[in-house]
Amino acid sequence: MDFYYLPGSAPCRAVQMTAAAVGVELNLKLTNLMAGEHMKPEFLKLNPQHCIPTLVDNGFSLWESRAIQIYLAEKYGKDDKLYPKDPQKRAVVNQRLYFDMGTLYQRFADYWYPQLFAKQPASPEKEEKMKEAVGFLNTFLEGHDYAAGNDLTIADLSLAASIATYVVGGFDFAPYPNVAAWLARCKANAPGYDLNQAGADEFKAKFMS
Repeated sequence: MDFYYLPGSAPCRAVQMTAAAVGVELNLKLTNLMAGEHMKPEFLKLNPQHCIPTLVDNGFSLWESRAIQIYLAEKYGKDDKLYPKDPQKRAVVNQRLYFDMGTLYQRFADYWYPQLFAKQPASPEKEEKMKEAVGFLNTFLEGHDYAAGNDLTIADLSLAASIATYVVGGFDFAPYPNVAAWLARCKANAPGYDLNQAGADEFKAKFMS
């Protein structure tokens, strides 16, 4: 499976952890966005939206990290723990994935990307929105080991990739003890977490130093 990615990207790291969890090896294809490699005709044939991560599995091309995570779990998972078949359990996993995409990761991007890529000043309002998002996650985790219950799922892998980026951004997790405890569990138990950490550290070194 060819995997077009950047190690600093949280969505790419979520896919890498999912691949590790289901035991498939990715043929890593580093894709330099700054050099416009994602705009080359051969890449546009694979993904007309020209974004990463992009996975190509025996000619089948797919992008959007959470869709890729679901695909890997459904096709290659040894059981359904990562992505439960039970409709209600699966619905909670889906909700957490959408929460990560539309709220948690999005609010990190809303706060940090204007500073990092457009040299704009920090927005206190956007910082509060970021804190609110982590507060939501803290509430979701009340009474649970993981984001969608007591088993590690692809929702945790997606959320952990985002939260690792919050960590390197210097976010203070002291007011969010459930998130801090959950992150420690993910570090100990999520397959491929070392890749996630290394990628987050690279993001920090490239953009936040």
